[in-house]
Amino acid sequence: MQSDRLLLRGRILTFRSEPQSPDDTSAYTYIEDGALLIAGGVILARGTYNDVIAEAGEARVVDHRPHLLTAGFIDTHIHFPQVQIIASWGAQLLDWLNTYTFPEETRFADDGHAAAMASRFFDLLISHGTTTSVAYCSVHKGSANAYFQEAERRDMRVIGGKVLMDRNAPDGLRDTPQGGYDDSKELINSWHGKGRAHYAITPRFAITSTPEQMVMAGVLVAEHPDCFVQTHLSENRNEIAYTLELYPEARDYLDVYQRYGLLSEKMLLGHSIHLENREIDALAETGARPVFCPTSNLFLGSGLFDDAGLKAKGITNAIATDIGAGTSYSMLQTLNEGYKILQLQNQKLHPLQAFHWITRGNAIALGLEDKIGTLEPGTEADIVVLNARATDAMSLRMERANSLSEELFVLQMLGDDRTIDEVYVAGRAQKGGKAISYPLQESTQVLAS
Repeated sequence: MQSDRLLLRGRILTFRSEPQSPDDTSAYTYIEDGALLIAGGVILARGTYNDVIAEAGEARVVDHRPHLLTAGFIDTHIHFPQVQIIASWGAQLLDWLNTYTFPEETRFADDGHAAAMASRFFDLLISHGTTTSVAYCSVHKGSANAYFQEAERRDMRVIGGKVLMDRNAPDGLRDTPQGGYDDSKELINSWHGKGRAHYAITPRFAITSTPEQMVMAGVLVAEHPDCFVQTHLSENRNEIAYTLELYPEARDYLDVYQRYGLLSEKMLLGHSIHLENREIDALAETGARPVFCPTSNLFLGSGLFDDAGLKAKGITNAIATDIGAGTSYSMLQTLNEGYKILQLQNQKLHPLQAFHWITRGNAIALGLEDKIGTLEPGTEADIVVLNARATDAMSLRMERANSLSEELFVLQMLGDDRTIDEVYVAGRAQKGGKAISYPLQESTQVLAS
């Protein structure tokens, strides 16, 4: 049947590889008057509008011109239970966790609260153009169930897991090695591979897990090698020192995770700022993925992520918001602050590279580039519609923009949720924007007139 077909018209940008320079036009496809044909949550065809209408059948047309259509944004490190402590007056990492994070996460023992926050959480993600999230839930099994249930209701591709933490946390926010294993096992069986969901085995970080719990995390990884693994690494120098006090046998911070068999291409390591040479070599050897969290790193005064240095070693870096120490749900604002952090190290983030990073680049870091992160036919129809003239300041700047790269840089530096004109998740519009919608026959008549 063709009645569920949808044709989106607008300017189209999608990436085939990471641009190596501003002139690397072979890395991406840009179509001035383009179209995407969608059905069953999947992109069936992409090309010029005139080419795609030939196979559109009875598709309904939604005209997003003059806006830009890209793949949906991917956030690779975010804390679902921290939605109500974003913008809490700062301290550095360990004080911030004890003052704000841990008390807030105890509230997620209430399943009703977790469900209510999950709805608000995904509303915020979508309003900022994020269509895939990799989330830490609280220690409570119910928080992970709420996260996955809400994502399932919206048909979103997500990754997540309940944190494992059995020490150095308040009452009501600790599990046990066996209890954490049992809860994780049950959640994996319930959610991993169900619809668009993936499970992430989630020892919060070395400080909040005993060696006994790390052993159990390693057992989970061995039993479920297709699950993701997520944790934190070398965000703060005091954190590193405390970790080595708790694990005196470890060669360095990363070795705590390495000795328990957690490192692989499925592992995401939030922050990864203050790394030793041996740790960098181990990341390159195992394929584990560092995750750059620029707004959080600035907010907590953690340090500067060395993107170019790690990439030079063949390491694949992801980028993320890290809500709630991160200060914006917007991947555009994440790029804004990331650009500045890299500038401080004489590293450049060209806007073409930036938009590759939050789409196909993050998809590659997750090993999901065959499903999300591009607008290739056969991939899932997660799409963002971007308006580079969404605010007066942006509109004024765009009067002097003369290239796609300039437009992308305006979006990267000045964009936020106001820039997101519409979001499609599995081919379904989520925001109810102002685009013109009409049957294909009417569209053809309008073009001919």
